[in-house]
Amino acid sequence: MFASLRRAGNRVACRAVSAGQKRFLSIHEYQSVNLLNSYGIATPKGVPAKSPEEAYEVAKKFGTSDLVIKAQVLAGGRGKGKFDNGFQGGVHIINSPEQAKEYASKMIGSKLITKQTGEKGRICNAVMLAERRDAAHEYYVAVLNDRVSQGPVLVASAQGGMNIEEVAAKDPSAIITTSIDFAKGLSDEEALAVAKKLGFKTEQAEKEAAATFQRLYKIFKDKDATQIEINPLGETADGHVLCMDAKFGFDDNAAFRQQDIFALRDITQEEPSEVEAQKYDLNFIKLDGDVGCLVNGAGLAMATMDVLSLHGGQPANFLDVGGGATPDTVKKAFEILLADPTVKSIFINIFGGIMRCDYIAQGVINASKDLALTVPLIVRLKGTKEDEAKQLIRESGLKIYPFDGLDEAAEAAVQAAHA
Repeated sequence: MFASLRRAGNRVACRAVSAGQKRFLSIHEYQSVNLLNSYGIATPKGVPAKSPEEAYEVAKKFGTSDLVIKAQVLAGGRGKGKFDNGFQGGVHIINSPEQAKEYASKMIGSKLITKQTGEKGRICNAVMLAERRDAAHEYYVAVLNDRVSQGPVLVASAQGGMNIEEVAAKDPSAIITTSIDFAKGLSDEEALAVAKKLGFKTEQAEKEAAATFQRLYKIFKDKDATQIEINPLGETADGHVLCMDAKFGFDDNAAFRQQDIFALRDITQEEPSEVEAQKYDLNFIKLDGDVGCLVNGAGLAMATMDVLSLHGGQPANFLDVGGGATPDTVKKAFEILLADPTVKSIFINIFGGIMRCDYIAQGVINASKDLALTVPLIVRLKGTKEDEAKQLIRESGLKIYPFDGLDEAAEAAVQAAHA
């Protein structure tokens, strides 16, 4: 069970590193609050505001001076982050509508930089005003898919409000993992048993926690979620249970039947080049290197990045054009690569099985001419229509450097980037 938690945690971490990565839609905290509330799950009251003036009006309507303002950015560590304008912290306690307006003016329109966003940060387009509810004790709860049991699991711990992977590493016994019957969900007995193990103080809190577990799984199943993480799940001094922070992930494969959920997508939180690539069914992920890669097939793309690293280079991206690419989609892939100023050379590595090498070659030639290509272009084409592709390249008169061997091609790409 502990191993399954660690794997689940790693998957969450990988998604956090690249928010634009396809397959796992994330939504903002205020959207999560609305979703939880729609299933009868209790949370502190939270209302979004998209301007300082709106933050002022929202704070006035709360009727209390004990509020929290939170920057709505899809990244962890907001409280310890800083804005590119110098303002420190994405989460603050406030005590007046005037203060809400002041803090919102420093957050909205600026980029919040945290450990998860990297140096570029992410734009804050909204804040959430929430009532301040202090928890007497904090718990951790998540619903995840588990590869070992090949089904959903409820993961819980009495040590909430902190990094759950660290808790699991230091004290595996602190993690309670319960398999969930996919069709039936958690029974009353199963849910209550988990609540009792966690040590809620009152019978009322145990019942509220058990109902929360069951409703979280209902959301997980109904909405095709890949993860639901509540950290912390708070037990208040008066014996009630509240979801005080939530992170959701949803499977992009289910977008066709979850249109209400995917309408919540905020592309301003994603890497623009990845958003553009998705429009053309290109599997693209921005990385930190200087060798642009254009490959067909995820396995070959991974191998290509490994070979570049072996020769002392760093890939600038993962780009799989797939088996159905056309000259037009190849040209679009080139546009995306060339829009990145960090790309110093481009390495095309194509194995023509389903993919036709001559289509790739024609797309490369068209793009090179239309986009006034200036960076060195190294090409390795093998397989279907290979000879025709090489002939097209030779007749193009362009400075395209063809290679047959993967190692020598990768080495040339690295040297060209470093020249």
